Amino acid sequence: MVSNRWTHGNTTVYNIGYHLVWCSKYRRKVLVGNVEKRLKELLAKKADEIGVSIESIEVLPDHLRLFVKAPPSAAPHWIVQQMKGYSSHELRKEFPDLKSRLPTLWTRSYYVESCGHISEDTIKKYIAEQKNK
Repeated sequence: MVSNRWTHGNTTVYNIGYHLVWCSKYRRKVLVGNVEKRLKELLAKKADEIGVSIESIEVLPDHLRLFVKAPPSAAPHWIVQQMKGYSSHELRKEFPDLKSRLPTLWTRSYYVESCGHISEDTIKKYIAEQKNK
């Protein structure tokens, strides 16, 4: 039985997931209609370019939520920076209305939480029990 839980690299086996959230500037409800559709396309393209897999995405009018899987070499800050920068540049170019309504598309902040198959408590317990073996 083959599991999709792990990704195998040349020297690593990993399962790294991040829950990412970021908001439009001033929480303006601009991520709707064609902007929402195009945003999803742009994020999928950029994720593919940087070697990140989007497992789940939900775009709401004033923010978006992503669950991504990434290699150990891709820091969460770098992933967010790449996706926010690229999507902002392209959307503001394609939808000039966004330029007139907002000084920038995204806020400077974001939320990130690492997600894995094993809970934090399980890992702590496993590590603590190793000395007794």
